[in-house]
Amino acid sequence: MSAQGDVASRSWELSESVVVEAPPDQVYAAISDVRRMREWSPECVGVLVYRGRKGPRPSFIGFNRNGARRWFTFCRVTVSDAPGEFAFRVSVAGLPIATWGFRLTPARSDPAGADSESTHVTQYWRDLRRGGRGRAADLLGAAIAGTSPQERVRVNRSGMITTLGRLKRSLEAVPEAE
Repeated sequence: MSAQGDVASRSWELSESVVVEAPPDQVYAAISDVRRMREWSPECVGVLVYRGRKGPRPSFIGFNRNGARRWFTFCRVTVSDAPGEFAFRVSVAGLPIATWGFRLTPARSDPAGADSESTHVTQYWRDLRRGGRGRAADLLGAAIAGTSPQERVRVNRSGMITTLGRLKRSLEAVPEAE
């Protein structure tokens, strides 16, 4: 099988969801602070936001690991729609890799019309590796991150489940009383 794999059976999009017992604006504030991604993601070990680009659509470098393998990605926020959606596009060496994002919706409404106390969080991933540049990105991914396109789908799904679980625990944690 080529590095591109069987394109007909390749997964190009994934999503996983969780309900977080926190209001959407609080969840959005956490996920839109891209420096916090290392707290939740099993692959991201750090984020460097470009100086002067800290507004609602910052550009940043994501530092990642898979076992002993280490690499970095260039990321640009593409959707910053508080408190509904946050997404960023990932590239390596000028090659488009993926879009990662979060969609937030109130999980339940207070009958009195007050703000929701919980949020349905859906994390999604779209593979952007298409055509000749996509094949180059696949080869680069296999060499640097150590995963084939098909393995990347499995790794990403597992990572999304871990990320959402850690996000939930982080935002639902009750601070200790002093």
